[in-house]
Amino acid sequence: MLKRKRYWEEETEETNIWTSFTDLMSNAFMILSLLLFITLIRLFLITQENQQLKKELEQGKETPPILIIQDSGEFKFQSGSAVLPSPLKTYIRNTLVDKIEEITAGNQTYSVEIIGHTDGQILGGGNSNLDRNLEKVANGNLPITELQPGSNADLGLMRSLAVVKELQGIKAQGRLQNLQFHAYSAAQLFLPNSQGFAAVDRAQNSSRRRIEIRFSPLGEAEVIR
Repeated sequence: MLKRKRYWEEETEETNIWTSFTDLMSNAFMILSLLLFITLIRLFLITQENQQLKKELEQGKETPPILIIQDSGEFKFQSGSAVLPSPLKTYIRNTLVDKIEEITAGNQTYSVEIIGHTDGQILGGGNSNLDRNLEKVANGNLPITELQPGSNADLGLMRSLAVVKELQGIKAQGRLQNLQFHAYSAAQLFLPNSQGFAAVDRAQNSSRRRIEIRFSPLGEAEVIR
């Protein structure tokens, strides 16, 4: 009877030890599984971040195209005028806007620079009134027809401003978001296709008259003194 009792106690002790061991192994397995799960989650997040960073870097390397609208054919401005021809207005609304949105797709804020180029003909017809009326036209208080150019620099700026005003009107309708439009004039100074400064040439030349559209991602301004 005593032997049987001792045997039962030894067997119970061995069972308790085995149970404790299996519990320990089970807990260790759960901890390892949890650590493995956390590691996999971290690897997944790191992979996602790397892919996003790679995508942003690739987008940053892409150089936006320069769009050129020639002042010729049905898009030709009247001499000395900045009023948009009707076919050019239609092109801006039905085609150009789609191109701009395609180029600037994403969360990046862009400056869209509209640059007016002229040929080298000497502009006659009166004194400039841009110093007096330019801001009023830009802010919508006067129509573009109230501007009187006194130089090719004036005329280039007036035509680029006319395009900007048209694009701003479309932006007010809900398109072209995250974009800022700026009007500039290059007058007769630059030849097409970045060929450098133009030589003196007072001849009429439609290949030099154009509206150029450039895209620049906006960053913070740095003042250099």
